[in-house]
Amino acid sequence: MAKTNPGQFIRQVRQEVSKVTWPTRKETAITTTMVFVMVFMAAMFFFVVDQVLGLLVRTFLGLGG
Repeated sequence: MAKTNPGQFIRQVRQEVSKVTWPTRKETAITTTMVFVMVFMAAMFFFVVDQVLGLLVRTFLGLGG
C-alpha cells in the first residue's frame, strides 16, 4: 500500500469531491417526501398486520375480541 503525505491526500480528496454530482433542492425535497410517504405506508401496513394478528390470537385463546 503506497503511503501518501497529508498534502497529497487533501488534493486527492478535493479532486474526488469535485466529481460528486450533488442533488438539487427540488430533487432533495421530492426524495424526502417519497421517504416520508413510504415510511407512513409501512407504518400503516404493520399496524394493520399487528391488529389482525392480535385479533386472531385473542380469538384463538378465547380472550374476547
